[in-house]
Amino acid sequence: MELTKSEMEIMDVLWETGKPMSRADLLARSEDKTWKDSSVHILLNGLLQKCAIHEAGMVKRSKTYGRLFAPTMTREEYFAATIYSHRYKPDIVKLIDALLQREDITKQELEQIAELVAQKNS
Repeated sequence: MELTKSEMEIMDVLWETGKPMSRADLLARSEDKTWKDSSVHILLNGLLQKCAIHEAGMVKRSKTYGRLFAPTMTREEYFAATIYSHRYKPDIVKLIDALLQREDITKQELEQIAELVAQKNS
């Protein structure tokens, strides 16, 4: 599944808030959006069709009810799935090596990665 730039902007808001949101909440929290307010319905339906989000309940807004939306995966799960959705999949060892070459990786993150590898090996 690949998301458009506009869909990613919506997903970023959902990931950052960490709770289900209504269309109105999304509009209020989408500060640097590249899409028009009137397009949010189309974008949400596209995300539903791609199974990137799901309906997570209803909320009452004055006299009407609106749907709440939540992501179906974390940001990290999305990027991991995106890497392996391409025709030419990267070699996992070379991919991890390339990620570890980044200068912004902290010692604490390296320790956490080593812990995950050790858990996977047990």
